[in-house]
Amino acid sequence: MKATEVHVVTGAFGYSGRYITRRLMDAGVRVRTLTSAPQRANPFGDDVEVHPYSFDDPARLVDALRGASVLYNTYWIRFNHTRFKQADAVQNTLTLFDAAREAGVRRVVHVSITNPSEDSPLEYFSGKAKLERSLIESGLSYAILRPTVLFGEEDILINNIAWILRRFPVFGVFGDGEYRLQPIFVDDMAELAAREGGGTQNCTIDAIGPETFTYRELVRTIGEIIGKPRPIVSVPPTVGHLIGIVMGKLVGDVVITRAEIAGLMADLLHTDSPPAGETKLTDWVRVHAGTLGVRYASELARRADRASAYENL
Repeated sequence: MKATEVHVVTGAFGYSGRYITRRLMDAGVRVRTLTSAPQRANPFGDDVEVHPYSFDDPARLVDALRGASVLYNTYWIRFNHTRFKQADAVQNTLTLFDAAREAGVRRVVHVSITNPSEDSPLEYFSGKAKLERSLIESGLSYAILRPTVLFGEEDILINNIAWILRRFPVFGVFGDGEYRLQPIFVDDMAELAAREGGGTQNCTIDAIGPETFTYRELVRTIGEIIGKPRPIVSVPPTVGHLIGIVMGKLVGDVVITRAEIAGLMADLLHTDSPPAGETKLTDWVRVHAGTLGVRYASELARRADRASAYENL
C-alpha cells in the first residue's frame, strides 16, 4: 500500500477497528473512520478523520468514502436487542457496500465469521453469509476475513470467562463442552487485515489462531493460568441460558444468547484451515493473568456510553 493513500476503517475507536487503524497509521496511511460514536475518547486524537455512519443518508456516506482506496468493515451487531437488530446491520452494511462502489473505493476488507451459511437458522451466520455474497457480487475487489473469537485487552468473551471463574465456585458449560474454538489475537487479525488491504486478489480467509480448544478445555486452561481453577459441570443449554439471563440482570448486560449457545454447540467456531495468526491465547493469558477478568466487560455499556474510552467500559 502507498503511504499517501486514504483508508477508511469502520469503528476505529472500538475493538478490532482500533488495532487495524494503528497498523495502518504505523505504515503511514491516512485513516478516516465511520463510527456511531464520533465523540468517543480515542488514542488517535485528531490524527483520524471522523465521520458518522449516516446509513440513512447514502449521499453523505458516499462523500465520507470518496477519495479512499480501501474500506475495512468491522461493523456488525452481536445480538438482537430492543435498541438494535442484526437485520438492520445487514441492511446498513449493504448500504455501505453500495456507497463504497459509488465513491470509487478500490478494495473492501470485510470481517465475517467462520462457517456462514444463508441457510443457517442462526441469524448471525445467515446474515454474514448474505453480506459475503453481496460483496462478491458487487464487482469490488475484496478480502473476506472469517474470525472465530478475537482475544485482546478489550475482549469480552475471554475476559468474562475469567470474570466468572474469579467469582463463582463452579463453571457451567453447555452440554458436554466438547465443541471447539480457535481464538485469534486481535492484533494478528489487524495485521492480516492491513496486509490484505494492500492486496489485489479476491480471497476468503479463515482468520483463526494457532491453538484449538474445546470449550471445556478453554475454561479449564484460563482457570489454571489465572490461579482460579474451578470444577466444570455440564448443564443443559436451556438451563445455561437461564443462568446467563440471571447473571445478565446482575451486571446489566446480555451475557449470552440462545443463538450464541447454538452456534457454539454446532461447532461453527471451528474450521480445518491453517492458522492465520501466530499469537497463542495461552501465552497471552499468562502475560495478563493478573488483570484478566478483574472487571466485567459489558457489551451494552459500550453501546450506551458513546463518549468514554472503549477500554474503560
